[in-house]
Amino acid sequence: MRREKRGGRGAVRAGMSTAVLAFCLGGLLVAPPARAAEGGCGGQLVKTLPFPAGEVRVFKTRTQACAVAFARDPGTRRPMAVSIQPRGGVPVRDIGQFTRYAGPVTVGAINRCVYVKGDIGVGSAESGWILC
Repeated sequence: MRREKRGGRGAVRAGMSTAVLAFCLGGLLVAPPARAAEGGCGGQLVKTLPFPAGEVRVFKTRTQACAVAFARDPGTRRPMAVSIQPRGGVPVRDIGQFTRYAGPVTVGAINRCVYVKGDIGVGSAESGWILC
């Protein structure tokens, strides 16, 4: 007479399903990547252009350049703008009334220089042609 084991393959499958479900739900509870601190730009920070009202940060990936203008004192709604222009191309802009930052603005920049400009209130910063 053969005895049946309790929990055989069915228990293993149920245990695996529970583990997979816990793993998936755990992924939903993990904090988002640090892109919020970057204003939504990916890549590596390559240039910071400070000015009294804030700063413009320029990021670069292998194929793109991205810029964000950050206010030094966030919270007050004020006019902000950021633009990035690849050499030989048209500028991409984000202009409006913002509390923290303007942007991100992104352009394709494989082997191209870019010109970045940011304005917050009455202050501004320009990069000249960079990333050449």
